[in-house]
Amino acid sequence: MSNHYYTEKPNVESSRKKWDTELRGVKMLFTSDSGVFSKKEVDFGTRLLLDTYKFAEGNGDILDVGCGYGPIGLTLAKERPESSFFLVDVNERALELAELNAKLNNIGNVSISKSNLLSALDDRKFSSILSNPPIRAGKKVVHQLFEEAYNHLEEDGQLWIVIQKKQGAPSAIEKLESLFTQVVVEKKSKGYYIISAKKD
Repeated sequence: MSNHYYTEKPNVESSRKKWDTELRGVKMLFTSDSGVFSKKEVDFGTRLLLDTYKFAEGNGDILDVGCGYGPIGLTLAKERPESSFFLVDVNERALELAELNAKLNNIGNVSISKSNLLSALDDRKFSSILSNPPIRAGKKVVHQLFEEAYNHLEEDGQLWIVIQKKQGAPSAIEKLESLFTQVVVEKKSKGYYIISAKKD
C-alpha cells in the first residue's frame, strides 16, 4: 500500500510530466507524477464523470474528494468561477500537484487541503460532492466516504461518483440507497457507472 496513490507520502521516486487535454470543452494543462492516480492521462472514469455531471441550481460550495492532481475539481472550478470549490486528498504529492495545476490554469476559486476522506472538513456543507473513489483502499473506505458525504451535503445536495461494475458498483448502489432517498445511475459506459445520490 505504501506505493499506492491512497497513501499520505508515496515513496516511489518522483517523475513529473506536464501535458494538456480537453475536459468539458475546456483546455486544461496538468502536471502529474508517480505516486498519484492515473499519472499519464485523465482516466476514462474521470472523463465520464465530468462529461455526465450537471451543476446543481444556485452557487453552493462544491467538493472534490480524493482530488489527485485535480482534474475534476479544477475543470469544474474553471467552468464555474462564481462558485467556491474545495479539493481534498490524503496524498501529499497529489495536493502539491493540485496546487500547481490551479496556478497553471489560472484558477483562483479553489481551496486545496489535506484530508482523509472528509475528516478535516468539520461541519462544512456542500451543494455537490464528486469523487472517483479510492476503490483499492477497500469497500469499507468507499462506504465510509458515502456516509461522510451524506453528512456534509446540504438539503437537496448531490453526491456524484464513478465506479466500475467489476469493482463494486452494485454494492455501492445498495449502500447509497440505504443513505439517500434518490439514487440514479446517470450513465453506463464500458463497465463504468456514473451514479448520483440526492439528499432530501
